[in-house]
Amino acid sequence: MLEKDIENWLNKQIEQMGGLAFKFVSPGNPGVPDRIYILPNGEVWFVELKQQLGKVANIQKWQRQRLIGLGCNYRLGKGMDDAKKYVEEMRHEILTA
Repeated sequence: MLEKDIENWLNKQIEQMGGLAFKFVSPGNPGVPDRIYILPNGEVWFVELKQQLGKVANIQKWQRQRLIGLGCNYRLGKGMDDAKKYVEEMRHEILTA
């Protein structure tokens, strides 16, 4: 499955939960995650999506460490199985908030 297909599916799931799905584009900052998801419980997640066998570039690893170092929520999803797990975790977080 293509990365864009996983991304489109995940965006719809987040929106159906009442959240917001933003494409993250930050000129002059290569390697930022693909998406910013804002959930109904106020949590903000930076999410990088890849195909099942997709590779994470060094600049993306660096950006991930920067975000995590600042205390941000970050998720790397590889393939549709990871996307489905992420959605289930977010649904649980929303229900227990």
